[in-house]
Amino acid sequence: MKKKQKVIIFFVLLHSIMHQRNRQILQIALPSIVSNITVPLLGLIDVAIVGHMGSAAYIGAIAVGSMIFNLLYWLFGFLRMGTSGMTSQALGRRDMSEVMRLFVNSLTVGLGIAMVFIILQVPLRELALLLMHPTPDITPLAATYFNICIWGAPAMMGIYSLNGWFIGMQNTRIPMFISIMQNVVNILASLTLVFACGMKIEGVVLGTVIAQWAGFLTALFLWHHYYGRLRRYYPHATSSGAVATQKERKEPQQTAMRHAELMKFFQVNRDIFLRTLFLVAVNLFFTSAGARQGAVILSVNTLLMQLYLLFSYVMDGFAYAGEAIGGKYYGARNEVAFRDVVVRVFWWSGAMAVLFTLVYALGGTAFLRLLTNETSVIAASGTYFFWALLIPAVGMTAFVWDGVFIGITATRGMLVSSVISAILFFVVYELFRHSWGNHALWLAMILYLLMRGIVQTIWYFKKVRRFVK
Repeated sequence: MKKKQKVIIFFVLLHSIMHQRNRQILQIALPSIVSNITVPLLGLIDVAIVGHMGSAAYIGAIAVGSMIFNLLYWLFGFLRMGTSGMTSQALGRRDMSEVMRLFVNSLTVGLGIAMVFIILQVPLRELALLLMHPTPDITPLAATYFNICIWGAPAMMGIYSLNGWFIGMQNTRIPMFISIMQNVVNILASLTLVFACGMKIEGVVLGTVIAQWAGFLTALFLWHHYYGRLRRYYPHATSSGAVATQKERKEPQQTAMRHAELMKFFQVNRDIFLRTLFLVAVNLFFTSAGARQGAVILSVNTLLMQLYLLFSYVMDGFAYAGEAIGGKYYGARNEVAFRDVVVRVFWWSGAMAVLFTLVYALGGTAFLRLLTNETSVIAASGTYFFWALLIPAVGMTAFVWDGVFIGITATRGMLVSSVISAILFFVVYELFRHSWGNHALWLAMILYLLMRGIVQTIWYFKKVRRFVK
């Protein structure tokens, strides 16, 4: 290729990347990717500290305790997703009253759920430990972890609500700052409590709780600093900012509209919650089925799933862009801009899928060697490695549609796709597990990811796309 042609191609690509909507997408996606990558660091920091306490039981307690709360918070991740989509649509309509209603509703529901956790902490703890069934030396330490960490639930639920609202307002820089700040506070607090104050696992968990509350309070402060002026739009205020009269508050038409909006808020979050249950069921079964095949297979599956998680951190960034920007244009009924965003998010995600596939193909084994030096595990992973190479290609569509569907609150499509895909996962595994072993488990996972994308694509063109017209 001639030099002149290369220069032309370079400038065409540069112009495409610098397009206004591409810049919008990257402004949302890049901070979100940084935030996603920092999330697992909280757990890694805790493990690193307890790993120097002289007993493997401490590591086991951290593993069990963190898994309990990760699962608990994951189930209620609808607070972030539902709030994000509805807020972005309200922003697109320039309905600031609705924006503020969503802020108050989400925060109230999140803190309410957290208070239920705290009130029911004893039965929750006993049920969690019964399901996890840790060994006798780990059980009391895991119980200690739970007893302290549960007091961070209001902060975590509050952060979920606030982050969803920030993303809906097209601002992912504040969630990124909060994630980074939490890690810094966690490191400083945990190290101080353990090595300066002589505490054991209590110091590690308390450091995590301190970091969670620091993140929540900082998020509230930043909301007040950047968005506090929006308080005047809260529905119980008049246009001049004065408190509305009792008559104005109880106007029948306004009351009916607010009731409908609140019902929609709970309907959206209900669909996302149920959808998450199916995702959790598939992921837990994948781990459990691998464990039943022995320690080596369990280790192999765990390592290969790290490639999936790494890819998901990047894809979630572009999914957030789809939900925030797509939801904004959908709320504004800007059909051309909405469809342009969908196409561009798919373009970016497709490019990332190709890039990750090439990187995994060329350096995936080297990455696995960074995670373990067990030769038996590395050798066994080669047998199943080609399944991991398929993850970016088959999973990309599901990630993008999740973001778009959240943005336009087409949550029923997300639920339906998860139900169908989960059923397919279990059926495929049961059909082939006796003859294919662990390959059947990976085949089921790949088809599960692929089917989620297929069902959502059909749902978009059959049931969603017409609403934009």
